[in-house]
Amino acid sequence: MRVIGVETGSVEFTDGKGSSAAFGVLITTALILASHEPYCHILADPPGCTMKLKLPSRLRPVMRLVIAECSVTYAGRLNAYLPPAKRLIMVKADGAVLVHSDGGSYKPLNWMTPPAKVLVSDPSEAQQQEGIEAIWTVQSQKSDDRLIISIYCIEHDSSHELGVDPGLVKDGVEADLQRLLAEQIHLLGSGYKLIRREYMTAIGPVDILAKNGTGETVAVELKRRGDIDGVEQLSRYVELLNRDPLLAPVHGIFAAQQIKPQARVLAEDRGFSTVTLDYDAMRGVDDADSRLF
Repeated sequence: MRVIGVETGSVEFTDGKGSSAAFGVLITTALILASHEPYCHILADPPGCTMKLKLPSRLRPVMRLVIAECSVTYAGRLNAYLPPAKRLIMVKADGAVLVHSDGGSYKPLNWMTPPAKVLVSDPSEAQQQEGIEAIWTVQSQKSDDRLIISIYCIEHDSSHELGVDPGLVKDGVEADLQRLLAEQIHLLGSGYKLIRREYMTAIGPVDILAKNGTGETVAVELKRRGDIDGVEQLSRYVELLNRDPLLAPVHGIFAAQQIKPQARVLAEDRGFSTVTLDYDAMRGVDDADSRLF
């Protein structure tokens, strides 16, 4: 039987019928032994278990990378389908599952944010005739959304322990803008309240997450000079956060010291607000008496 489970250092799971083929496997994260023994994956708690197995506390979360011929179906509030093709499947240590292609941008073709579990099951006879070897069903733990990955052939499967990431280090002005705006959140509008800075998502940290005057969630992307790339980045964050029923609906604000006209038009076209920030005034070093206007 495959070793499959842990969110903490030690878990128990069993196959009550004595056969691992009798049930699907729930996946939430990949694991590797601290001594770099062959990795064991993934996390499971199948029903009807009777035999107990303890996993050692030295197991650590790892990133699992799978290159496979696969098709992908997203079922839920949004329905989407990716026909069979060779793709990279990332199973992150935090439970996120992302599907990438070689073309396009760095944005994944589809993904499921944590917390999530994955049921690995055998294909039906009809699916086997199509060449499908396994079905991965990634089930969100916050909603009924599912990511269904049909595996035709795996060409590469590896796991890597990345360790603790220090996070994005912003340059001085942009980091100060984020800190100052968090302290002066009222600059975004009346009634705004800070949720947190650097709100982590599966595709990177949102600079500021806040609540507006009506209690709805707002994602804020901060730049010194706001261009189209910054609006695209905000679009990805808002799209991802809107999948979380605890946060939706999520609005976007694009804030910068200077915003290029094309970026402002694109932001407003996508329903985002734009805010121009006065860095000196926020720092309290703006001298109104020395101004000509």
